[in-house]
Amino acid sequence: MASQQLDEFEQFAIEVILERRKGKRASLLRFVLWMLSGVFRRIVAFRLWLFRKRILKSRSPGALVISIGNLTVGGTGKTPVVEKLARTLQDSGRRVAILSRGYKAKKPPLFRRLQRKWLGLERRKTRVVHDGERLLLDSRFAGDEPFMLAKSLGDVVVLVDKDRVRAALEAVQLFGCDTLLLDDGMQYAPLRRRVEICLIDRQAPFGNEYLLPRGTLREPPENLGRANYIFITKSDGKDNTDLIQRIRLYNRTAGIIECNHKALHLKNLYTGEELPLEWLLGKHVGALSGIARPESFEEKLTALGAALHITARFADHHMFSQKELTDFLARCERRDLDALVTTEKDSVRFPHRPPGADVPVLFLRVEIDILSGQDVWEDLIRRICEPPPVRLPELLLA
Repeated sequence: MASQQLDEFEQFAIEVILERRKGKRASLLRFVLWMLSGVFRRIVAFRLWLFRKRILKSRSPGALVISIGNLTVGGTGKTPVVEKLARTLQDSGRRVAILSRGYKAKKPPLFRRLQRKWLGLERRKTRVVHDGERLLLDSRFAGDEPFMLAKSLGDVVVLVDKDRVRAALEAVQLFGCDTLLLDDGMQYAPLRRRVEICLIDRQAPFGNEYLLPRGTLREPPENLGRANYIFITKSDGKDNTDLIQRIRLYNRTAGIIECNHKALHLKNLYTGEELPLEWLLGKHVGALSGIARPESFEEKLTALGAALHITARFADHHMFSQKELTDFLARCERRDLDALVTTEKDSVRFPHRPPGADVPVLFLRVEIDILSGQDVWEDLIRRICEPPPVRLPELLLA
């Protein structure tokens, strides 16, 4: 019940921030949030100053760290980018680990924690989602994004810990990793990185232009200057000249890659059957999702030829209950729909299939497709994979 109330409040807050709620109460709340965002801006600037002046220190784990993050809260399509980068680097000979904070992951059961304490493992707080050979945690205890990455990649170490310096040290010392992908890491200053990648959603590049809590920006746009590479995600082939010009106001040198989330196929969540995208043509479907920007997913379904009859949207990272899934499937059956379709990220948070449900539950498998900047992508991979040139001692050069 508490979880449901929290989701409802989160949805209400989002509607207020995005100005979908009208009235005096919503306007008053927006004003209060605007005042607080001024305080937040100063806190962000002061914290970065502390790290820049080395009053607070960043730590190097003894391996190459690549941060993949964004300036806004959620919705930039980061997980497929992390997956593509991890797969490419692993295939190129690097030993890769993904470090995640495991947002909304549950704590292990009390008995499991006591058992670890009795075995003398209580000091090891980093959760191993995948050790490079086996998947060890489910989405409840790993978090949906780390679990999805671990399941999709299959041979990449995935670790979850709010203290990602600790996770980085474990990745190096216990698993022998030489390349660490800091997932959602742009604001995580305690871990020193070699490469900073920032993702910008073409549909809402800088959110609603306000900082938290009035808006969705974690940092002011001018902080984009820290990035070495910038991915413009959810591009559809349209001209991005105006957006690129604005990016160049903040960062004149970063390599820019324009990319899209390319749909690959549909997959039945409970049977594993794969269906081609053409299956959606003319099909009558319902869409159930709990992501930051559900409209992007729903538009993709209609663009693939589906007739979208009913939708249900929940807060980002929502853990679906048996009742919620049963109720939505019943709605689909009453409308005689061909399928319930969800995102891959949502699918890992679905419960077991309700008995007697006839409507298939499908998720859409996507990957990153580079539309522009292939040379920049190749430069990024080369920069990570090629060792630096050996500098001979001056004595030998004399």
